[in-house]
This record gives sequence, structure tokens and C-alpha cells, in this order.
Amino acid sequence: MIIIHPDARVSALADIEDSVRGTRIEVGARSVIDSFVKIKPAGGNGDLVIGERTVINSGCVLYTGQGLRIGNDVAIAANCTFAPVNHAYQDKSRPINQQGFLPGKGGIVIEDDVWIGANCVVLDGAVLRQGCVVGAGSVVRGEVAAYTIVAGNPVRQIGERH
Repeated sequence: MIIIHPDARVSALADIEDSVRGTRIEVGARSVIDSFVKIKPAGGNGDLVIGERTVINSGCVLYTGQGLRIGNDVAIAANCTFAPVNHAYQDKSRPINQQGFLPGKGGIVIEDDVWIGANCVVLDGAVLRQGCVVGAGSVVRGEVAAYTIVAGNPVRQIGERH
């Protein structure tokens, strides 16, 4: 079930798949889903709920997995991935893509007034508390305290010594 508030703006170039398992995908008032955003119900029965006045920029991928809740006034930069799901891989006698999924870690919760920089990956079990900032290129898999800044993964400059 896909529920888009009449005051939300979803690009015609966004791709929101409807669930065959009853997963709810909801976009709140005055939120923006930019072009080339992919929303895919996969890996569980969790819902995706996006609050009000939240902006998800181009190239982001959001899986529903064990659930993804994004609060109000959240800014998500381009090319971020939200994966509240984990593939099973332990059975060496079967290909990974035939093993299904591991038990969830509670999905992903992003509270109000959070800024997530470009090219971040947010994994199952992550909780981003109110007002935190996640720097570009970060991988988040646990809790980020309220009003904390998480630095991205630094890249060395050409010619920089190790």
C-alpha cells in the first residue's frame, strides 16, 4: 500500500514499488522525493514511513526490510542507501541469493531534524537521534546520539603520506 500525502511532491522519475506482502509506504505532507529515488519493499514485512517536510535527494535507495521510519524535517543528500535488512550467507552448500534473510535488528529509525550527507549507507539497527548530522560517505550501523556530528570516512589526498 502506497500512501502519498496530497501536499507531498514525488518526482515522476522516482520509482516506488508497491508491496506484494502488504508493506505500507507512506510519504508525509510537504515532503519531497526527488528523481531517481528507488523505494523497494524487500527483505521483510516492515513499513516505510516518511514524516513531514523531509527531502530525499536524487539517487537514494530505500529498502523497507524490517522497517524504516524517517521523521520530520530530515534532509537526505544524494546517493544514500538505507538497508534495514541482512542477507543470510552461512550455508556454504547454497548460493547466498537463495538463502533468504537473517533475523532483523529492529529496522532503521531516523528521528526529526537529521541531516544525512551524500553517499551514506545506513544499516539495519541504526538509530539516528534528533538533530544529529551524518557526514558524507559515512556508514551507520548503530545509534548516533542527539545533536552529534558523525564525520565521513576520510579520503587521502593525492601525494599525502600514509
